[in-house]
Amino acid sequence: MIHRNVELHNVVEVESREFYPGVGLHRFPASVRNALGKRGKLVSRQSSGCEIRFVSDSPQVCVSLSSFDSNGEALVFYGDIFHSKHSLIQGTIHTILLEKPVELENMNAKVWSHANFSLGVWRVMTGRYHAVFHGVDTFGGDCRPPSASELPRLRWLAYGSSITHSAHATHQANTYVSQTAMRLGLDVLNGGLSGACLCEREVADYLSEREDWDIATLEIGVNMRSGFSTEQFRKRADYLIERMVNKAPGKPVVLITSFPNAASVELNPSDSGKNQHEFNHILRELASCYTNVHLFEGSDILSSYSGLTYDMIHPSDYGHALMAENLSRLLRPVLPV
Repeated sequence: MIHRNVELHNVVEVESREFYPGVGLHRFPASVRNALGKRGKLVSRQSSGCEIRFVSDSPQVCVSLSSFDSNGEALVFYGDIFHSKHSLIQGTIHTILLEKPVELENMNAKVWSHANFSLGVWRVMTGRYHAVFHGVDTFGGDCRPPSASELPRLRWLAYGSSITHSAHATHQANTYVSQTAMRLGLDVLNGGLSGACLCEREVADYLSEREDWDIATLEIGVNMRSGFSTEQFRKRADYLIERMVNKAPGKPVVLITSFPNAASVELNPSDSGKNQHEFNHILRELASCYTNVHLFEGSDILSSYSGLTYDMIHPSDYGHALMAENLSRLLRPVLPV
């Protein structure tokens, strides 16, 4: 989305409020957000993996943003390069002064020939809070959205649970999704819904109608193992997969079974653990029913329980890095040429 001469990446809708300046950044349109359950309504508002992107000839720029609903952090990148981290206090507008790295001026530009993002592209990445964008001040310099040639060629739509959303990573940039994207040169459209990845018909219809992705991953099942029967899961998963495949024929769709967690190795299997096992089996069956649908085992991605945090379900930063290494290896042969 282009807004006031900047690109709002992973943003499909902006929202103005009468009592609060700026525009809220949304990954899902209101028609989808409002159709979800209590938790879905909350987490679908979070601006996880959204970015404010622009190019300016000014050596200094100011970016103003805030978090509407909680404290948070924003990371700034200059092309691929990490620039700085900034804390946001709920309800307070923060203006960040950014200066171009002077050390780059005397470096041979050839070293950046294989970069994912061109040098000169400012990228302000937001996390798990409802981010509000207030504007960019270039001190009289120009300001424009990055061109297609300055961005990664392929876009990856990632739908999934809290692990895809970013849970327990210290920042959005450390998630397995973001790290895999850096390794493979992809631009991420993060559609994670923490605790609310329930394959609702409204979500399936919305995701399948999107035309801005080249490859999609569906990490589904773990959020449904406690409240849904195997029949309900099969019906919802099949509808989502069928829509994604038929609406975008030729585009690869990857199903990911549940990542290893405590329920995967219970000595006395619980009902949710049994469902998780059955849901994984259903995904394997569904993958075989469609062309251009691939199945990755979650255990091949999170290949060590040492990658989990104390709750024995969400990965640590180490776990996310391990997942990125493994997923990059699996995903590379599937990428469109």
